[in-house]
Amino acid sequence: MIPFSQEQPIFSVSDLSLCLKKIVEGSFPSVRVKGEISGLKVHSSGHVYFSLKDEESLIDGICWKMTASKLSLKMEEGMEVICRGRVTTYPARSKYQIIVDHMEPGGVGALMKLLQERKARLEKEGLFSPDHKKPLPFFPKTIGVITSPTGAVIRDILHRIKDRFPCHVIVWPVAVQGQSAAKEVSLAVRGFNELASKPDLLIVARGGGSLEDLWAFNEEEVVRAIFASRIPVISAVGHETDTTLIDFVADKRAPTPTAAAEMATPILEDLKLFLARSGMQLIHGLLRVLKEYALKIESLGRGLGNPKQRIEEKLQYIDDKWERLSIAFKTFMEKKQKSLEHNGRLLESYSYQKTLQRGFAIIKDKTGNVIQSVSSCNPKEFINITLKDGAIMAEILPKQ
Repeated sequence: MIPFSQEQPIFSVSDLSLCLKKIVEGSFPSVRVKGEISGLKVHSSGHVYFSLKDEESLIDGICWKMTASKLSLKMEEGMEVICRGRVTTYPARSKYQIIVDHMEPGGVGALMKLLQERKARLEKEGLFSPDHKKPLPFFPKTIGVITSPTGAVIRDILHRIKDRFPCHVIVWPVAVQGQSAAKEVSLAVRGFNELASKPDLLIVARGGGSLEDLWAFNEEEVVRAIFASRIPVISAVGHETDTTLIDFVADKRAPTPTAAAEMATPILEDLKLFLARSGMQLIHGLLRVLKEYALKIESLGRGLGNPKQRIEEKLQYIDDKWERLSIAFKTFMEKKQKSLEHNGRLLESYSYQKTLQRGFAIIKDKTGNVIQSVSSCNPKEFINITLKDGAIMAEILPKQ
């Protein structure tokens, strides 16, 4: 035990904390630490706070906003990582911590474990079910391509589409690797779905790479964006042996970006040849049907006899009926004429003029009404008397 001495210097808490800070930072200016992320928290400032732990110990970690935005790995709870940074202290809480300036997976095994766990969880939710797969359009008018605007991938896709079936292509440029890649790809998928004039088909593509290089296409936000897409999606990430989670959620998976262009489009020349052959088959089939009908008509015609003779017979029949109709009409008109003349004479005999000639008269009052009774006559009134040869006025005298 060190004996107590009044001559030992007395530190303030702040001075002691500062000394410890200098010793720690001087001893560990740059270290690499492997551990599992725990207590992950993204502050509203954008800074990321977490702990690294193993079976026995734990150390706090900080990743400032600018550094976090440049990391190629998206941090997740439970992920095993290797962090590089400097060790320092936080005097206000008397603890040491590592300021991280670089982070990478803690080996392929750690990434594969995380990938399998995520795949199992998303598969359990039904995101990979065949029931949700949409058919690809046979004649796409517009194809949306989500990929890096530079490099061989976009050139290969455009060249293949142009050769097979020239159509309109819209390229949505994104980062295909790095911390921002997953967010950009997700926004591109959602953005295409929100366009007023949507593409008929989407291709998400990038070239080959390591598991770390392709990790953005294993991120959950990308998988969910593709699952929610109303536009059919072809996944074309990496080479044939590469597999990412979007391969399981996409409506079709292509082994390469070039193969995706082939899946998306028919071959125009093949279509022309198919249409030409189909047209010839249709013509030959139509001619065969017409020939069959011609033979049937000829056979039926033989059973009907000579059409010209049948027509001549019908013409003669019509002439005969027409002649009879003319005679019948003439007879009918003569009968009607005689009947009309008879009725005219009869009507004339019943006319009131004939009655007047037989000595009768028609008497009317001053208003022109016929007087039919003596009771309707008033003395001193004038009446009109119509005879066979004219009319006279007379005055009614009182009764004597």
